[in-house]
Amino acid sequence: MKVIYEKPKSISDKTFHYCPGCGHGIAHRLVGEVMDELGIEDKTVAVVPVGCAVMAYDYFECDVMEAAHGRAPAVATGVKRCLPDKVVFSYQGDGDLAAIGTAETIHAAARGEGITVIFINNTIYGMTGGQMAPTTLPGQVTQTSPFGRDPYTQGWPLKMCEMLSTMTGPAYIERCATDTPAHIRAAKKAVKKAFTYQIERGAYSFVELLCACPTNWGMTPGEARDRVGSEMIPYYPLGIFRDICDIKEGK
Repeated sequence: MKVIYEKPKSISDKTFHYCPGCGHGIAHRLVGEVMDELGIEDKTVAVVPVGCAVMAYDYFECDVMEAAHGRAPAVATGVKRCLPDKVVFSYQGDGDLAAIGTAETIHAAARGEGITVIFINNTIYGMTGGQMAPTTLPGQVTQTSPFGRDPYTQGWPLKMCEMLSTMTGPAYIERCATDTPAHIRAAKKAVKKAFTYQIERGAYSFVELLCACPTNWGMTPGEARDRVGSEMIPYYPLGIFRDICDIKEGK
């Protein structure tokens, strides 16, 4: 029998610890497929966060470093500057990247560091019990916003792609989703483009993936998948927010 779809070689045989319906499994596979297709698994260094993806070192078949909470862009910067021939990426959730790590995220982008950032946005703190995150939607119920997020007392959600796109340093910024096959294919294309920009141009790229968190949303996997399309995408629109090639070509 001909095998036409199999596990990426850049993903280990260990069973994911993620909850059923969690978007991390999809995101990991996309990164693994891209590493396989580019043939870079032997020269890639991943920097993983504190959060649900804290044990991603068990899953990526490349060198992996663990960063203190929020500091992955700073660690990735150090690795890339010391080992410029390596392909370096950080893999971070919204609590890690957009809360405690806001400064590291912004300044790595402002400097245009030659790294790739994969940002998992599921609008909640996952590993620590479902608290409100910087990306939590207005009205969304969490452990720390039991009556729904009130933007006038708890602030408005951070839109990281829009924020970073105002800077000159980043070469490529795109927001994708993982709720449908078409969106997943587009997400893989974005991840591959981000890695390619680093390999060919030494450029900073940022790819945001809208993902489901069924456990902390209190939903079934199917309901959570549908919520990505019905609630998250309207607030966090998909698309390319910055592409240095388009800018140079006047598009």
